[in-house]
Amino acid sequence: MRLSPLLLALALAGCANLAPDYQRPATPVAGQWQQRQASGSSSTEVSWQALFVDSRLRDTVALALAGNRDLRVAALNVEYQRAQYRIQRAALFPAVSTSADGTRQRALSGTSTAVSSQYSVGLGVSSYELDLFGRLGNLKDAALEDYLALEQTRRSTQLSLVAEVSSAWMTLAADQQLLKLANDTYASQQKTYALVQQSHGLGGESGLSLAQARSTVESARAEAANYASQVEQDRNALELLVGQAVPEQLLPGDARLDAALLVSVPAGLPSTLLQRRPDVLAAEHTLKAANADIGAARAAFFPSVTLTASGGSASSQLSGLFKGGSGAWSFAPSINLPIFNAGSNRASLDAAKVSREIEVASYEKALQTAFSEVADALAVRGHISERLDAQRNLAQATGHSYELSLALYKQGSESFLEVLDAQRSLYSAQQNLISLELAEQVNRVTLYKVLGGDWPLVE
Repeated sequence: MRLSPLLLALALAGCANLAPDYQRPATPVAGQWQQRQASGSSSTEVSWQALFVDSRLRDTVALALAGNRDLRVAALNVEYQRAQYRIQRAALFPAVSTSADGTRQRALSGTSTAVSSQYSVGLGVSSYELDLFGRLGNLKDAALEDYLALEQTRRSTQLSLVAEVSSAWMTLAADQQLLKLANDTYASQQKTYALVQQSHGLGGESGLSLAQARSTVESARAEAANYASQVEQDRNALELLVGQAVPEQLLPGDARLDAALLVSVPAGLPSTLLQRRPDVLAAEHTLKAANADIGAARAAFFPSVTLTASGGSASSQLSGLFKGGSGAWSFAPSINLPIFNAGSNRASLDAAKVSREIEVASYEKALQTAFSEVADALAVRGHISERLDAQRNLAQATGHSYELSLALYKQGSESFLEVLDAQRSLYSAQQNLISLELAEQVNRVTLYKVLGGDWPLVE
């Protein structure tokens, strides 16, 4: 019962919280996006693994999630902030320690000497602050929100990594297609050059036509070498994201790209969906931490009470340390009342309020950025199918035109210039088709990312 004052003081701790009531800021964007959406049935929400239909791409992304250094740093930051939160939370509770002391001293008094001993053992609480005005509680809440913000940042980093790796993998696949196209075009133009050279030898073509044919061949050779270099750079970029060498069996080939499913976005999609994005959630947790910091800054204006207490046994003889009548205790509360600190507390409170306003603006900007990213992705999605259809028809038409012009040239009905022009048009149309197919696949991944990750998909 001698420690009842300490227990009473502990019961009073945490009876006040001076932090403002948190209210989520109004969403500074339109209620929904304007979009064109093809009909289609959607499935239940799935993870990123279901987004990719190519097993090689799924395995490559899994390698990246295990080996990417940026994601590893983000995860370690979460662990660090979790430890910081635990440290701050521990301040809410008294730290109890045990101690054992012994002293023995010899003192002179005139011509005589005296030897005295003192032994003690006990449990004690040292400088424990009673959280009467919520300072420690708000600091703990702020640390918790910082931890939750970093956890969402880690999720955002992971989501971005999935999108970046898949886009890099698809870019490599598209450039391999372009390399194959360039090599095939180079071989075709070599055959055409041989025909022109043969005709020139027979007097059927001028030296100008021969020179043009030769320049076309060299241009195609340079184009093929350029794409070969680009493919190597794409592979280096992919391996940097993955964090290790990508096995050959996981690399894409030069076949037509079809690696990702389409995200199903229903008409009238509400913009409140943005609040599920990890970057937006991270911004809101940071805002909540700033709100709690205001409570901690306000508490600095009020008195602080700290306690130091101990209880145990003391004796002048070691053998009598635990005998009856050797009990000892001490209770030493202290109070600190701020009177004058040259405006330091006021400045700290003002800084905390300004910091909250900064985080409000940051949260609103995160929402606006997210809204814009979704709107851009939907704008691309709204027209890309039509563009792809038109480009495929164009590539087919230019291919037919090239075949006709080449046949007529072999029959002597057309000049080499018509063949050359048709060949260039076909090559350009095929290049644009590959690039557009890449853009369509990347747009699927982009939609998945900007909508915050797991989302219904369309087969």
